Amino acid sequence: MLDTEARHETGGAIQMASKGTSKVPAAENTLRILKLLASRRGPMAASQIASTLGLPRSSVYHLLGVMEANGFVLHLHEEQRYGLGISAFELSSAYSRQEPLSRLGRPLLASLVDALGESAHLAVLHGRDVLYIVEERAKNRPSLVTDVGVRLPSHLTASGRAILAALPKSQVRALYPNAAAFTARHEVAGAIMKYSALSSHLDQVRQRGYATEHGEVTPGFGSIAAAVTDHLGWPTAAVAVTFLEDKLPAEQWPALAARVQKVADELSVRLHGRPAR
Repeated sequence: MLDTEARHETGGAIQMASKGTSKVPAAENTLRILKLLASRRGPMAASQIASTLGLPRSSVYHLLGVMEANGFVLHLHEEQRYGLGISAFELSSAYSRQEPLSRLGRPLLASLVDALGESAHLAVLHGRDVLYIVEERAKNRPSLVTDVGVRLPSHLTASGRAILAALPKSQVRALYPNAAAFTARHEVAGAIMKYSALSSHLDQVRQRGYATEHGEVTPGFGSIAAAVTDHLGWPTAAVAVTFLEDKLPAEQWPALAARVQKVADELSVRLHGRPAR
């Protein structure tokens, strides 16, 4: 005769097997709990975790106990809630040290450069700036300022605009609280120098599906970028291609954007298991 907890575990195993998701339900459910906690802005009660995931409370308490003992969750006794623990943070730090974004992005950008004959780069958001982490220079193309390690104001760049457009508007507003947050490298017609202009531009990026830049970083050069997003739709990075504007007619930009978006989707799949849309 199975005890109550064992019956719950067996029932969970049958349920999971019937869905065809896993033959190891305890491991599957542990990962589901960790992913759920990682997706929330604050700790959760065990009962809320159980109801959200459709799991028996006894199983959730058992799994949380094991994860707490190993440092992957932290039990906040006063609040009767669970949050991620130090071991989860250590995994995140190890992930960063291994530079998976650069390692996975570099060969994709190299293939894009080979196909287009234009330079490409990969950038992440760092405060209000974008930080370039991969630069693939096309043969016989001019040098660019977007070298690895360079930081530029995100509102000036196609990469930054692609990332900002994928953020909640409240987050963008927090990054750009006043006019002092806006800077310019050159005098360009229609330069984005206030929040209303940025907000309107980002609406266009969302509608179009890709971001552009016309000489705001370097006169004569244009860029097209698309965001790389995680499983929640949060922007991880942006893939961009930069070119001499007089060499690429405007009517060819949408086709180029589709190629850039395809690479962003592929990188999203490699990083997070799903495309960037």
